[in-house]
Amino acid sequence: MSNIGLLLTRQRRSLPGENPIGEEGKKLMSMKLYVGNLSFDTSSSELQTLFAQTGTVESVSLIEDRETGRSRGFGFVEMSTNEEGAAAIQKFNGQELGGRALKVNEAKPRENRGGGGGMRF
Repeated sequence: MSNIGLLLTRQRRSLPGENPIGEEGKKLMSMKLYVGNLSFDTSSSELQTLFAQTGTVESVSLIEDRETGRSRGFGFVEMSTNEEGAAAIQKFNGQELGGRALKVNEAKPRENRGGGGGMRF
């Protein structure tokens, strides 16, 4: 690929103070929340409905055990703005759902845990 083609395919980064805008004109400033201490019976749609009380829910992801497919008791909810995410943390952290007190905070970036094993001879 030529240098010109490479430049044309790169996405423009926003400057400090600018609001980054996506392809459909949506702001890209979403907040991903960690939601822990969930009942194993909690569904994605239940979390979607609950967190929609504080704003627009972009996505819900419940984490399941690879082998059994059973919920691991935590998940992630992505709110469309930082303000809505902060409101969700304020409202739902400690609130009971399914008989359990929710643990809600901003999700931390996933750590690289290595993986892949080692060299085998």
